[in-house]
Amino acid sequence: MKDILVVAKLKEGKFEKFMGFMQSEDGINERKKIADLTKTLGTVSPDKSAVMFKISVHNEVALNSFLDGSNPVSKPIFEEVILSYEIFELNKA
Repeated sequence: MKDILVVAKLKEGKFEKFMGFMQSEDGINERKKIADLTKTLGTVSPDKSAVMFKISVHNEVALNSFLDGSNPVSKPIFEEVILSYEIFELNKA
């Protein structure tokens, strides 16, 4: 497992749609293929224009597919709600 930080900027007014997908059965099933959901920590900016998740990833290829639009389940939603994202590898100091 690798600790990863994902920061995503959302299109205006799309936070609720984004979270609806992430908490849906389809979203949860796809996220389980990527990371241990029990170790996921998330937060949102005060204006709901960005989200940040610390995740314990066990499949980096699936993570990239989930975010970049090549995953057929996440692609329609992410095209609608995501402006951009960044992925950071976390190391304990």
